[in-house]
Amino acid sequence: MDKQPDENGEMGHLHPVTTLIRKISAIFVTLGFEVAGGPEIEDEKHNFDALNVPKDHPARDMQDTFWIKGKEKTVLRTHTSPVQIRYMEEKMKKGIEPPFKIIAPGKVFRYEATDATHETQFHQIEGLVVGEKITMAHLKGVLGKLLKEIFGDDIKIKFRPGYFPFVEPGVEIDMLCFRCKGGGCPSCKQSGWIEILGAGMVHPNVLNGVGIDSRKWQGYAFGVGVDRIAMLKYGIDDIRTLYSGDLRLVNQF
Repeated sequence: MDKQPDENGEMGHLHPVTTLIRKISAIFVTLGFEVAGGPEIEDEKHNFDALNVPKDHPARDMQDTFWIKGKEKTVLRTHTSPVQIRYMEEKMKKGIEPPFKIIAPGKVFRYEATDATHETQFHQIEGLVVGEKITMAHLKGVLGKLLKEIFGDDIKIKFRPGYFPFVEPGVEIDMLCFRCKGGGCPSCKQSGWIEILGAGMVHPNVLNGVGIDSRKWQGYAFGVGVDRIAMLKYGIDDIRTLYSGDLRLVNQF
């Protein structure tokens, strides 16, 4: 919905996270992606098992996950990646094979200490592409297109190796800190860079687990941290500000 006036004729303001989710979704739709969704309360199978997360992985501990009391093996999803599993399962049950191209925007939850760049709830946009002869070059091309659309052609980003159980190889994408421009500050923990994306080639175990033959099909996946992109784009120095309820923030947009 577009902005609507209240009873006094005053115009409301979209939250910057909402604005970015719409913008990013629109970019991917023009690239042929479908928008998919899934539940925020998830079972352990879709949140961990089907994504190749080992039983003893630290992410399953109470330090990282909100488990639902009284509901066995049920969690607040820790990422939007379960949507890709549900999407592929549904397609394969109907006898529909790849290619698949989806994004999945949504809220996720982590049981962790908060600071300038971490919150217990935040927003991600999961992306998944499955097809024949898919490579890391396709992934880099799509992410480069996305970031240039959001920040302009002169952005500074870097790819570095990263570990995620559901991709191999995995990469993390960092962007030059908006506040210190690489000099080091509390927002970037003195590194000069802020992590905004995790990505990689879909692990064969994930594809095989939903009935897709990994010898024929390959894929890539990525998770966009919408809140951190909002910080970079709008110069917000503390992620917690986005959830403070302070209308002075929202009214700027």
